Amino acid sequence: MNAPAPKPWVMAIAPYIPGRATTDSGEAAAKLSSNENPFGTPDVARAAYAAAADTLERYPDASAHDLREALSGHYGIEAERIIYGTGSDEVLHLAAGAYAGPGDEIIYVRYGFAVYDIAARRVGATPVIAPDKDYATDVDAILALVTERTRLVFVANPNNPTGTYTPRAEIARLHAGLPSNVLLVLDQAYTEYLDAADDDGGLDLARTEPNVLVTRTFSKIFGLASERVGWGYGHPDVIAAMHRIRAPFAFGIGAGRAAIAALGASDFVEHSRSHNAEWRGWFSRQIESMGNKGLRAVPSKANF
Repeated sequence: MNAPAPKPWVMAIAPYIPGRATTDSGEAAAKLSSNENPFGTPDVARAAYAAAADTLERYPDASAHDLREALSGHYGIEAERIIYGTGSDEVLHLAAGAYAGPGDEIIYVRYGFAVYDIAARRVGATPVIAPDKDYATDVDAILALVTERTRLVFVANPNNPTGTYTPRAEIARLHAGLPSNVLLVLDQAYTEYLDAADDDGGLDLARTEPNVLVTRTFSKIFGLASERVGWGYGHPDVIAAMHRIRAPFAFGIGAGRAAIAALGASDFVEHSRSHNAEWRGWFSRQIESMGNKGLRAVPSKANF
């Protein structure tokens, strides 16, 4: 008797391996691979989460109305053009699921986020890896790989795991060079660590262009990694397509309330950003001062 057989492209997926939280002896480890906020969670977000304990028997609002309205007010974007998910990982998967399948291609840069490869293979699409430029996104290399089968391009900015940054003009040039039927997905999980002058224009592009999706998360600077709250912003048609394939419920009530509260924790966010910039620079200078040939710190705009 034959057993159920998974799709061949599923078995080609290399499972995501998260960083270890303990040592071989069971001791707690200082885990750096997940890039969590060392300052924890804003007090207001922690309080909002705790106050939601009396709602544990209830399903969350499937439309995430309150969070979308809060994001709309905070970033000046339309609430109806926001999608949400269990971390921005889910939003990335939704984009691939809505716009790619067997026979299609999804481009991402070498040293890009591991989920891009999984998201592509999960739907039977072919991942196409563009060469990097000194660990950074090479716009020309991406454009050279675009074919009639290309459906999505994933770009993390700042990049994960290298921390490199693609300037606004280069993001605009990448978008301008893509066919209109290719969805450009700008993964901005670490955008809050950028200085204001380093805005890559992603939200502006997504506001005006029908083939741009921006994804963000509350897992990094907002300190809510355990609650898996992510979101995306794009054209209404893109958002509508993704909504059709997402699960009815994502994060819980407490997570949603904590995320809303975290948006207002501007002092916490600024302290996290400035502290990170100070010590990231210190660490880079220490490596440089060692003078070891072959060892250098790649310029980073992220929290690693």
